Amino acid sequence: MSGVRRVQSGSPWEEAFGFARAVEAGDRVVVGGTTSFKGEILYGEGDPYEQARVAMGNALEAIGELGLGPECVIRTRILLTHARDVDEVGRAHKEIFGSVRPVTTMAVVSGFVDPRILVEVELEAFRGAPA
Repeated sequence: MSGVRRVQSGSPWEEAFGFARAVEAGDRVVVGGTTSFKGEILYGEGDPYEQARVAMGNALEAIGELGLGPECVIRTRILLTHARDVDEVGRAHKEIFGSVRPVTTMAVVSGFVDPRILVEVELEAFRGAPA
């Protein structure tokens, strides 16, 4: 495959800041910081497990538009606003990616652009032969 393809999710921040939800370049697909927003609605307000579950689902929808599924995910990055939420967010991650076991980083940050956001997820996927 030659060239680069981009996926837009319709987030108002994509237009305002000039970015794509996901970018495919060759066999690699990267998904930028994804939250539990769908349009103007934040799902799981106050619930880190639900926000993580929805955010990961949103990221998977983006790679799905490029024909990839969870089995293609090789890396996840999870950003949290509170260390107390590690177990709940980890539980959501295991439910979605437990059989895939991507390389994962989880870090606590001081906050996001909307203070109701508790979790943001990034992922990388590889379009190649399954192992």
